[in-house]
Order: sequence, then structure tokens, then C-alpha cells
Amino acid sequence: MKLLLLGSGGREHALAWKIAQSPKIEKLYIAPGNAGTSNVGENVAIKADDFTAIREFVVKNNIEMVVVGPEDPLVKGIYDYFKKDEALKNIPVIGPSKAGAVLEGSKEFAKGFMQRHNIPTAGYKSITAANLEEGLAFLETLEAPYVLKADGLCAGKGVLILPTLEEAKKELKEMLSGMFGDASATVVIEEFLSGIECSVFVLTDGKNYKILPEAKDYKRIGEGDKGLNTGGMGSVSPVPFADKAWMKKVEERIIRPTVEGLAAEGIDYKALSSSA
Repeated sequence: MKLLLLGSGGREHALAWKIAQSPKIEKLYIAPGNAGTSNVGENVAIKADDFTAIREFVVKNNIEMVVVGPEDPLVKGIYDYFKKDEALKNIPVIGPSKAGAVLEGSKEFAKGFMQRHNIPTAGYKSITAANLEEGLAFLETLEAPYVLKADGLCAGKGVLILPTLEEAKKELKEMLSGMFGDASATVVIEEFLSGIECSVFVLTDGKNYKILPEAKDYKRIGEGDKGLNTGGMGSVSPVPFADKAWMKKVEERIIRPTVEGLAAEGIDYKALSSSA
């Protein structure tokens, strides 16, 4: 099988490393890839969201499967792009549809989805420049620290956790003024939940699912978790506190309702998902 993997980060390096070990792989291409992926496959100088160039490469090289690593091309609809193209529609794309990718691409949508399907989540309010005063008033009802999240994709960096009300109000205004570009045109103000966390990863075909090993990453830079959020500063797996009883709760309260909720809303989702 000739397979094209899209992306250039550490996630894609891990995927490429493992995919290359399959005896079914005749040729592995990574677009655009990185220095690490070049050790296990052939890097191709194509951006992961350049759908036209990807189409030409897939057709020319007889690619039989496409695996999408990053969220951006999924949010932009690469799955749907393939399904609508006569030359591409029979090539499996491992990743959710554009409608499904909104679950990751919009925090406002994700929060609404969780509420609709009774999935536990912190209290929140979505704010735009049009209802800024409502956002400032909502902040006054919360206790410190204050959590502000850019609605769109920010490569794991669009979350601010602020110690004072004054800072929260100031940063809310700056986010809505373009701190994270279009991604923060809407800001989700969220109730702060203290405690330990981890990410649980799930493969699903939209009906059945397989739970993968969990991991705990460290997002805030600097000692004492006092710095800005990053895309993740290292991770640990397995997670000591994620025992069978804890994982059963995660499956019953988060994973199963999510898979069933996607199906109930008619959202095509065949991919890897995670919950934190």
C-alpha cells in the first residue's frame, strides 16, 4: 500500500514511525514532514492544507490511503474534499469530516455539544466583540483564577489562565481585538476547575471505538505551572491514577456519550479523538 501522511509535527513523526513498521506499507510519504519523518519515509514539499497540490500528488503517485495528523486540514474540510472528487472519493481519508472536526476546531461548539449530550464540562459563556460587556459581567461572577479560551485553533496555545479579575478583563479585550487572529474572534470564558488531568485517546469508526493508552502532558511553561500554555511540554504514559475504575468513568461519562452524540447529530466521524 502507498500511504500519504499529512503533517510535520512530533505527532506525525510518531505516526510515521509506527506506520512504516507495517508489512502492508509499500511506500510511505509524509507531507511536508520533518527531519525525523525523513528517517522512516519520504518527505514531500507540500503543505498539509494545500488541497490542490495534495490531489495532484495522490493521483500521480497512486496513493491508496491518506492519514491526516494535524487539525487544520480537517477543519478546512480535506475529508469532504476527497469525498466530492471523482478521482479521490474511493481513497480512504483517516480523519473526521469538516462537521466532525468542528468538535476540535471550535471550543464554543464543543461546549455546546457536551451540554446537549450531558457530558460533564465546566460552566462557560461565549463572548464576541458584540457582547463584550456581558463577558465582563460574567467574569465578575466567577472566582479566580479566570480561564479564557480562543474559540478556534491556536496550536495548543490559545488558552490564558489569569490570577486576577483585572487581568482577565484586560486580556479578554485583547483577545477579541485579535491577539490570536480570527481564532479569538469568539472567546470562551470558562469556570476554572482545579485538579489533575490527562488525555484519553480513542479510535472510532463512528459507531464502534477502541480506547488507546492514555497520556498526561504538561502545558504550562516554567516551574510551578505558572507560565503560559504551550502545545505540551513533554508527556508521560501510562498515567498512574488512570486505573480501571477511573477509565470506566471516562468511558461511560465521556467517550460513549460523545460517539453516540456524533451519530445522533448525523456527524460523520471516523478518526482518532481525545478527551482531557
